[in-house]
Amino acid sequence: MYCGSVTVQNISGLHARPASEFVARAKGFQSKISIRRMESDKPVGNAKSIIVLLSMGICQGESVEITAEGPDEQEAVAELTALIESGFGED
Repeated sequence: MYCGSVTVQNISGLHARPASEFVARAKGFQSKISIRRMESDKPVGNAKSIIVLLSMGICQGESVEITAEGPDEQEAVAELTALIESGFGED
């Protein structure tokens, strides 16, 4: 298992378009991938589910932890944290 944390940069948080892009990238990995808010006791969500990700309502400035378990776990966490750090190309 491999974990990484990142703070959401883009103004609108993980709304529909960024969430969709995140899930599409997550689905490209074989590993089981989950995401959770760092400051919350809410349950961990399946990072490959758009419904789960949108229902989490993750906003700008919130820190999340991405955890992956499987053959490409390090690559998955690295790519997904970099995607969030990039702000999804939003200003």
